[in-house]
Amino acid sequence: MELNQTLLFFFSALGAFNGLCLGIYFLGFAKPKHIANRFLGLLLLMMSVRIGKSVFFYFKPDLSFIYLQIGLSACFFIGPFLYFYIKSIVQPQSNIRNYWKYHILALLPIIIIVGYLYPFETNTEIWRPYIIHGIYLQWFFYIIASAWVLREKLEKLVDQPRKLNTQEIWILSILVGNLAIWAAYFFTNYTYYIVGALTFSFLFYILMILVFLNKKKSVNLFVPNQKYADKRINNTQADILIKRLNHFMKEDEPFKDANIKSSDLAKKLQISVHQLSQLLNDNMGKSFPLYINEHRIEKAQQLIASHTNITLETIGYECGFNSKSTFYTTFKKFTGTTPAKFKEKLQGSYL
Repeated sequence: MELNQTLLFFFSALGAFNGLCLGIYFLGFAKPKHIANRFLGLLLLMMSVRIGKSVFFYFKPDLSFIYLQIGLSACFFIGPFLYFYIKSIVQPQSNIRNYWKYHILALLPIIIIVGYLYPFETNTEIWRPYIIHGIYLQWFFYIIASAWVLREKLEKLVDQPRKLNTQEIWILSILVGNLAIWAAYFFTNYTYYIVGALTFSFLFYILMILVFLNKKKSVNLFVPNQKYADKRINNTQADILIKRLNHFMKEDEPFKDANIKSSDLAKKLQISVHQLSQLLNDNMGKSFPLYINEHRIEKAQQLIASHTNITLETIGYECGFNSKSTFYTTFKKFTGTTPAKFKEKLQGSYL
């Protein structure tokens, strides 16, 4: 093997080997013993098996078909474990602990039955491209589902990137890295799969640099903040607080203040800002901005429907929006139409 080929093999295989070692570590030895570490370990293992298959196939084209099938079968579970890991970090109080096993048990027979009925060795024309493309499309579906779980973080990345904390950067990097590796495989011919392996190695060490730079901080990148999770509000208390919160929003209409902060509502409810955030995120499934904007748009709809001569721009300011463009964008996001078209539709219904 020539020097350039040797270096190519070394760097492409190194990421897969280290990923395999780290996967085993997170799966069985990482502390704290949190389910997020298990998901990260399984994600790294599935990814490493898939990458390892690519490396060996590139340098040994006559590799047994059983190894190719094993690598592609592992690829079938990359997406699910990516989704489970991200959800366990972003929504630590979700019921993912209860259903992830059933989810995997539902997927496992699919790849086993397909592999048994249509083994790669004797059904190459079916695997390429149909089954392989099906696996990649399933992987992409889970990437989209993961992005949906991270939608608030992604909005924050676009609007206020400097306010992202280290764990948010980590989890977004995992998502983007997964997308990059998926694209490297999906958009290249199977004979050039080494691109996916090199992409994995490159991203793997970029993420390790992030971990190294974070080692002096108290934030655990890999699992949700346990101190925060321990303050979970029980359902009975949450129901009481939600009623008080909704009553306060309707009676006092604090959302009209364009500069309202979560601390303002927390003070009114006599709870901490963290508890309010947990109440909104875990018990109501909403972020603070989403909850506030819901009330603002509801109030705007009421004002538009009241047949006053108030301009739409004035209504936006009255409801707490600090600009006309923000009001229009948010209104369309919640209602699917613009304030002007909403008003026209109302006026048409009165004719």
